[in-house]
Amino acid sequence: MSERRRIVAGNWKMYKTLGESCEFIAKLAEEVKECPHSIYLAVPFTALQAASDCAKGSAIVIGAQNMNDATEGAFTGEVAAFMIKDVGARFVILGHSERRQLYGETSELVSRKVQAAQKNAIEPIVCVGETKEQRDSGQTEEVLKQQIEESLAGVEGDFVLAYEPVWAIGTGHTATPEVAQKAHAFCRSVLKELLGDAVANTTPILYGGSVNPDNTGTLIEQADIDGVLVGGSSLSLEKFGKIVHACTL
Repeated sequence: MSERRRIVAGNWKMYKTLGESCEFIAKLAEEVKECPHSIYLAVPFTALQAASDCAKGSAIVIGAQNMNDATEGAFTGEVAAFMIKDVGARFVILGHSERRQLYGETSELVSRKVQAAQKNAIEPIVCVGETKEQRDSGQTEEVLKQQIEESLAGVEGDFVLAYEPVWAIGTGHTATPEVAQKAHAFCRSVLKELLGDAVANTTPILYGGSVNPDNTGTLIEQADIDGVLVGGSSLSLEKFGKIVHACTL
């Protein structure tokens, strides 16, 4: 068994009302109360406070899906690290492919966000991953190395890394366990080169990309895959519960 933490993280994206969130968490908490590893749920901003309250005393950790890099200021529509912490967020997803692809977020911006999260004692989950075009042209390792180096520039505290091949997110085309393991091993080698053996050996690296109850078991068996970042399947109590239990085996 690895010395690294095993994490099952759900990313709800722009789904679920406050009431739906609390109902889900209450039922999930009962189902996973004997779970030995960390269970994270990244909920919408509107549900953070209620979800955090609902999860108290359970194995479920509540976090946010994004945040601004600034401490505060005249940034209409944005949310700062201290704000999400104030309403119960204990982690935050940063650099998700949808933020990079749809909203033009750069790795340099991700780095500033990671540092802001750490200053507020919020654990960052830093996402990296290549597109189909980049993979098909043999650029996977080049892209991952650049994203990791730039996204973690100036970062000193603890973090979680998530490998999300963009071509597998929401497409149903999950990377095979072998492909995922190769990418995770490469990511860990970049961490070793960038931050040293201790960080590389203890930092959890999650796999994200069409994770479901059927493929979780074979993914989690891989030496460098320490957990999963789940999108669509995390919206279903039945599917997410099965994924959590598959990671326990």
